[in-house]
Amino acid sequence: MATLPTGWDREIKPDTPETQLQNAIANSAIAPKRPVRVTLDGKIHRFAVVGDKNTEKAGWYIGFGDNIPAGMFGSWRGSVESKWLADVGRELTAEEIAACERRMAEAAAIRDEERRKYREQIANAVMNILQTVTPAEPGHSYLQRKQVGVYGIYQTGDGRLMIPIILDGRIASAQYIAADGQKQFHGGGEVKGGYFALGPLPPQEGPIYVAEGYATAASIYEATGATAVMALNAGNLPPVAKWLREKLGPVQEIVIVGDNDESSTGQAAANEAATLIGARVIIPPEIGDVNDYVTAGGDLKALLTGKSTWLTAADDFCAKPAPIRWLIKKWIQAGGLAMVYGDSGTGKTFVVLDWVLRMAAGIDTWAGLRVRPGGVVYLAGEGHYGLKARLAGWKKYHNVEHLNAWISSGACDLNTSEGLAKTISEIRALEAQDIAVIVVDTLHRFLIGDENKATDTKTMLDACSKLSQTFDCTVILVHHTGVNQEAKGRARGSSAWRGALDNQILVSTSGDNIKLEQVKQKDCELADPIYLERIPVHLPGWFDEDGAAVSTIVLEPDEHGGEKVITALSKTQHLGLQAYREAAETYGLLDEYGNFAGVRENDWRNAFYSKYESAKQDTKKKVFQRIRKELIEKKEIICDGDTYMLSSDYELEFGYFVKKLKIKISKSEQNRDLEDFDLKGEKHINGTDGTKNEEK
Repeated sequence: MATLPTGWDREIKPDTPETQLQNAIANSAIAPKRPVRVTLDGKIHRFAVVGDKNTEKAGWYIGFGDNIPAGMFGSWRGSVESKWLADVGRELTAEEIAACERRMAEAAAIRDEERRKYREQIANAVMNILQTVTPAEPGHSYLQRKQVGVYGIYQTGDGRLMIPIILDGRIASAQYIAADGQKQFHGGGEVKGGYFALGPLPPQEGPIYVAEGYATAASIYEATGATAVMALNAGNLPPVAKWLREKLGPVQEIVIVGDNDESSTGQAAANEAATLIGARVIIPPEIGDVNDYVTAGGDLKALLTGKSTWLTAADDFCAKPAPIRWLIKKWIQAGGLAMVYGDSGTGKTFVVLDWVLRMAAGIDTWAGLRVRPGGVVYLAGEGHYGLKARLAGWKKYHNVEHLNAWISSGACDLNTSEGLAKTISEIRALEAQDIAVIVVDTLHRFLIGDENKATDTKTMLDACSKLSQTFDCTVILVHHTGVNQEAKGRARGSSAWRGALDNQILVSTSGDNIKLEQVKQKDCELADPIYLERIPVHLPGWFDEDGAAVSTIVLEPDEHGGEKVITALSKTQHLGLQAYREAAETYGLLDEYGNFAGVRENDWRNAFYSKYESAKQDTKKKVFQRIRKELIEKKEIICDGDTYMLSSDYELEFGYFVKKLKIKISKSEQNRDLEDFDLKGEKHINGTDGTKNEEK
């Protein structure tokens, strides 16, 4: 048993480390066949899990019992694993945490070596099975249904097809296909990057085709006579394609044949593999794979070897009109790359948010122009608190309950393979089918390197292109203008940015308005500038660290480009407005129609006194009189005798006041009803004759 560290003993003692690890394994997704007896000796121990046969033991754990007990456990059947750290009944020190991390790294090294041995054991088991099986029968029901032949595959004694999986020139595992088409990999075998080839590698001449399953690869092989590589599944297309390119060199023609899935999984994986190695992609025209296409009567050879999809005759190219697809008519193209840039404080983020949130909310117009709805992924590199307020204010102003949008919790180096892979993986995990736009705000926060260098610029442009192709969406970059005065009208960085963009939009200020001006529009004429007016929005229940109310702005088009003066308020004036709002929520007046009708001066004053920090009543009185006068002069407050009303700029808040007041009135009525009940639970109701009726 492990020696327990200092601090373990307490009134309620945790379980022993052995029991804790045993419970962690039992409560995980690993599903051991029987309870695991744990020994914390720093060695790897194996145990059987559900699905293991005979002497197989795909489950494993490694536990260290000295100092703070720690380790790892997992199963090679399904590639499940988890780190484990014992609960010792107290917070760990920094030194203890570092020691535990070193233990985890040591456990990982032991795991890797054992996994290598385990996979070698599985590979040997597969090769032993191959010594006992026979070539597949052409009359096998699966082959008959798929209308394909036997090309180097086998049949087991229980009637399943057996297909060897090759990895780095050796047999690593196998796939089994039952008569009903159900597929299963040999438990614990290595699959990623594995393949099975129909035909020679390297091919004698001509292209080599890469497809997902055996039936599709066999259909291609029969239709063309060319080597067809089975990649096992959609997720394995990119690694297999990459291995083939490295093995066969840059000249070899490789064609990726993807499935036409309703979920777009096959198409996305095929495009990813093709982009990775510079290959052509073939997708059958109807839902299904190319085997379905053949069995339905399609001419697969014509589909695979027909005219190039990359090079098109000029006459054919211009024969049919190809209208521009817009996300925002005349401003943002679908499937393109746009940049919105401007000096600090000009409102770039407000502009882009207004665009994409309209898409996410299904609001179909902006500035009188059509907006296409769709999902939004907003990669936000900083300023998340301010972004929260902007989103909340936008939803409140537009009365929107739900947004088809997601926000990142931080930045990443998007122009690195790790950062790009993380971003693609996170977006795919959303299981959203209609991502219309990905926003990168700001470019500087997501780019590692120098935005002035063409080489670093290209890596970021490639990353944006990859995102656009993977999700068939638009990418919008939010960026800054140059630092020098003469560079204020252009985006900062290399000229390569402008050359690659479909849309480039400058955000600047015009008086108190925001001005949008197109600098580049790739496929059509530049649109006229648009001016946007800032509309203040108060957020009920939002306060800063000083207790002042939080507000934000939303944007509305101003077709005249007129200037709206938004007068800045002092801290005390903000306090006065917040006191008014609190009084309105509790003591506000309603007219005969149930509309908000203002606040009495006395109620406003009392609310202000409770918030203003001063021990002197006379000081509070003087300050209140002053800020009341100032807010009236600034037209923030309108005075009507003894009643005070917020200006029409805040009329969106009136409904909130009414809601709070009606809740208060309802509670008051309930309290009055309760006062009519005596302690026995009996209620006395006055009759029409003045007597009292009693009712249980």
